[in-house]
Amino acid sequence: MSNQRTSTRQNGARESGPEPLLEIDDLHVHFHTEEGTVEAIDGVSLTIGRDEVLGVIGESGCGKSVTALSTMGLLKSPPADIVSGSIRYDGTELLDLSDQELNDVRGDDITMIYQDPMSSLNPVLTIGQQVMEPLLAHRDVSKETARERALEMLKSVGLADAERLMTEYPDALSGGMRQRVVIAMALITEPKLLIADEPTTALDVTIQAQIMDLLTDLREEFEMSMLFISHDLAVISEIADRIGVMYAGNVVEQCEMRELFESPLHPYTRKLAESIPSVEGRADRLPTIEGTVPELIDPPSGCRFAGRCPQYIGEVCDSVDPSLETPPALEGGDQKVACHLYDEEREGGPPWPVGEEAVGHEGVDGA
Repeated sequence: MSNQRTSTRQNGARESGPEPLLEIDDLHVHFHTEEGTVEAIDGVSLTIGRDEVLGVIGESGCGKSVTALSTMGLLKSPPADIVSGSIRYDGTELLDLSDQELNDVRGDDITMIYQDPMSSLNPVLTIGQQVMEPLLAHRDVSKETARERALEMLKSVGLADAERLMTEYPDALSGGMRQRVVIAMALITEPKLLIADEPTTALDVTIQAQIMDLLTDLREEFEMSMLFISHDLAVISEIADRIGVMYAGNVVEQCEMRELFESPLHPYTRKLAESIPSVEGRADRLPTIEGTVPELIDPPSGCRFAGRCPQYIGEVCDSVDPSLETPPALEGGDQKVACHLYDEEREGGPPWPVGEEAVGHEGVDGA
């Protein structure tokens, strides 16, 4: 298919209320490779309010981590190229900052927890050196003060015998302990925004639950906002206030966390919700989404989910990129969806209840 796309995409930001802490507006990111240009991010718009956790969910390769790395200014160019868009933090346009100016923000006001704690830590530096480093880089403090604060942080993230751990190297720690160290590093400067990029992926289920409890407690203690990225809807539901659902470089739905389970709008979101195992029912197989994610070197010219969509309605899905907006039936609310099922001029409307009609229905299973 041609990559010349007809687009009606609009800003997914909230239309009223106080200025958000982070606002990503119509972000486009490409990667130039030998095979061609990968359109990895295609008009992503997200907002995070103050003292709010925004969850971002989607399949591997949908653009979650690229969005986070773009915010941190950590994409390598080439091959990465931020083609257009805006990333504003607390009113400041991050894409306009020099490397030095950006260094004053990241690691201080904005910090990040990466997927793999082992690759996030330097194997030849002690734990103490690495936890102290952000504080020494961003605060005018002595090494002794930084050491005392590092000890406090290691204890805050639930690590026993912090004095001994200060002199250990990463390979002496378990995966769960390393992840706690990475969290301590991210929080030692008391950031306003924490980006957590699948922080529990490399951990077993028991440690995963401990890390989620820890992040929930620390979020309240430090009164910080958070961008929490995951491919696991069950995990993200434990911590997020709102959620953005991504598919193939697009945001296809934004809503309050409860709305995703009670009244998901996009066909992809509904399929994700249906795939969660239930302890109440029995099934031989979990529901799956037929087909595969489209190639982003030559993406579809319309909706990128059209080729897999069980509610496909024809040519408009193939030719017009749907805008992310609130359906007329939900006017005045925050729930937004990018799907032609909700086009105002379309007869018949979506195949499930929306707005007042949805009140009292039993969510995905009962719709």
